[in-house]
Amino acid sequence: MKLLLIDTSNRPMSIALTSDDEVLAELTTDSKQDHSSQLMPGIKSLFDQVSINKREIDGIVVAKGPGSYTGVRIGVTTAKTLAYALETDLYGVSSLKALAATIENKDDRLLVPIFDARRDAVYTGVYRYIDGQLTTILEDQYLSLDDLHVKLADLNQPYIYIGQDATKLADKLNGHIVDRLPQAQVMKGLITQPENVHAFVPNYIKLSEAERNWLNQQNQN
Repeated sequence: MKLLLIDTSNRPMSIALTSDDEVLAELTTDSKQDHSSQLMPGIKSLFDQVSINKREIDGIVVAKGPGSYTGVRIGVTTAKTLAYALETDLYGVSSLKALAATIENKDDRLLVPIFDARRDAVYTGVYRYIDGQLTTILEDQYLSLDDLHVKLADLNQPYIYIGQDATKLADKLNGHIVDRLPQAQVMKGLITQPENVHAFVPNYIKLSEAERNWLNQQNQN
């Protein structure tokens, strides 16, 4: 099964082409360039590297959020457009679960991916490997840091925070941190059933004030 995988849910961008368990080509960058100018040239570069025709792709996997409104929107819109044009399957994966999956199943610690949502709040979920499968313990949600600390204390299990934003918020987090960029290739192990291309929408969870203002401006134009 040949897959194109796309994760633009935060500032880093990660894309990959895989065939079953083989990674054919991948690109992960933390460039400050916007995703709208990087994504399609990056995808073209992957196909050029492996000389695969786009029509050979069996599915497209995209990180569907939460994360940056703009990043998630660009990734999902591109994935939907390509899936429709190529008449191939579309799969959506939690951006947070995808980040958690960059940690291999080495112990039984809870995995807590972190995306900064500003104003002492984060997008986060809690995951754990059970019988080799990455399993959701707490669903993805928007939480204040204080509420996150309470929920983790209630779980009463060892845990690690994951991600660049966790490193950025290190002085406000009370636990071990593993700095990680997204790795699009790991999403292949997280897919379930294909999405309806027309009905599929991002999972923003909550828009920031700046993002809400931007949307309001667009609606007024």
